[in-house]
Amino acid sequence: MIRVLGLGDNVVDKYMHILTMYPGGNALNFAVYAKMFGYESAYLGNFGDDKEAEHVYETISSLGLDVSRCRFLKGENGAAKVKIVDGDRVFLGSNKGGISNQHPLELTNMDKNYISGYDIVHTSIFSHIETQLPLIREAASFVSMDFSNYASSEYLKENCPYIDCACISCGEDMPEAEIRNQIEAILSYGCRHIVIATRGAKGAFVSVGGNVYKQSPCLVAARDTMGAGDSFITCFLVSYVDGIKYAVDFPENSREFGITTAEEYKDLTVRTSLYKAAVYSSRNCQKDGSFGFGKEF
Repeated sequence: MIRVLGLGDNVVDKYMHILTMYPGGNALNFAVYAKMFGYESAYLGNFGDDKEAEHVYETISSLGLDVSRCRFLKGENGAAKVKIVDGDRVFLGSNKGGISNQHPLELTNMDKNYISGYDIVHTSIFSHIETQLPLIREAASFVSMDFSNYASSEYLKENCPYIDCACISCGEDMPEAEIRNQIEAILSYGCRHIVIATRGAKGAFVSVGGNVYKQSPCLVAARDTMGAGDSFITCFLVSYVDGIKYAVDFPENSREFGITTAEEYKDLTVRTSLYKAAVYSSRNCQKDGSFGFGKEF
């Protein structure tokens, strides 16, 4: 079974209408969701020294994530203000990542050795870790990065050569032609293998090995959409990367019953992983916060 590392941002999402804060953040969510699937999972990032940091750290420690390489700095942990409108999370503001923005991670050779022990390393545009991507690329066999909907063409050109998977948020109203153009551009910038374009209630487009797949959402009446995209991305990637290791072409004398080629198996793995991701994301929309564990503030 593969091992997963979330590298970079963590926050608390403060729900102002109920004065409750929930652990979250793109890189941290990836690690937590992978752990909830049963994979060995770790998180590496900076924490502040306030009550918000304490809540996030204690929560993920209780879930069994390896947090042995995390740093603790004096200052505010990342925090965002949120409200829920008809089940959809609406951001009201933030402290721009807090201490993780003010003092981004500086990785060491010991960190490099640690990173090399994981099969998927996931980070994000909110992790402020761009200068460390060359080291991460050297250490990791598979690197994914979430660009949300904030990345410019220049930013993508600078960072895509270091990653195997790019994740972007396209919104529900973006035309299909524009989404496909964005996917093609990201691949041309150097992203090596996968582009995941999520579209909220409109589903997702995913490019794998040059083939573009469309996945419908498993629509439900959402309680809270926080973490919907992160849960989709995590479920798809861990399912795909864990499954694709079995892809082989059968020898010629094996006959032709069932699936016998790596290409057929890869296609089935992509489609199955997308289905699982859509189902998991819909179920996650029934939870409060990214993955629960609310605490009054």
